[in-house]
Amino acid sequence: MTARSWDAESYHRVSAAMDAMAQQVLDRLALDGGETVLDAGCGTGRITAKLLARLPRGRVIAVDADPAMVAIARQTLPEVIESDLLELSLPAKVDAIFSTATFHWVLDHDRLFDRLAAAVRPGGRLVAQCGGAGNIAALRSAADEVAAWPAWRSYFTNFTPNMYFADPAATRRRLARSGFVDVDCWLQPFPVRSDEPLAYLETVPLGPWVQRLPADRRRDYVVQVWDRVAGDTVDYVRLNITARRG
Repeated sequence: MTARSWDAESYHRVSAAMDAMAQQVLDRLALDGGETVLDAGCGTGRITAKLLARLPRGRVIAVDADPAMVAIARQTLPEVIESDLLELSLPAKVDAIFSTATFHWVLDHDRLFDRLAAAVRPGGRLVAQCGGAGNIAALRSAADEVAAWPAWRSYFTNFTPNMYFADPAATRRRLARSGFVDVDCWLQPFPVRSDEPLAYLETVPLGPWVQRLPADRRRDYVVQVWDRVAGDTVDYVRLNITARRG
């Protein structure tokens, strides 16, 4: 399976469509301003900057696996680490972990939560949101339908999109096994509309499909997928997570 790649400059521009989702997660993270917080999957740092503004006496350690994302994030953030979350190792434990729109790109949630548990102090909090069960179901169905057409099928031989949309029950069990307590997980429908729908689709939710295609054919594929989706929103379903390290 090919790892997800990113057009970081495009993402930095079009990801504003997801800001409302991220803001809800940030609002759930109670802070006194002096904590050290890990942003697990910072992207280009758009939301991390808002997190940092809430920590005038504290510190944010931003982590992302994509080199292009990290390069942009480092232009505005004081501390950015390039690391796969499954290999994350910090020299000292943080007070809280914040994450949005990241965990569904990580396929091994058992190891993911083990690494996060190792990174946060006892009593520290995890507040996160990612794609959950049913996320982009209509969009994914359209993408797979178009991918099976004769004009496109040769690009998608043995293709499985590198995404994992977990359900709340499985996530609760995994978090408990990793040492988290007071776990709460729930799904939330969150349709998203973008001012640049084709660029947004190509850059974010359809990325696993698009990166299989030659650059000069990508937009045509996205147009054909979007034409098969009713309405003008992406059918996101978010998995919300709150927990405390035992």
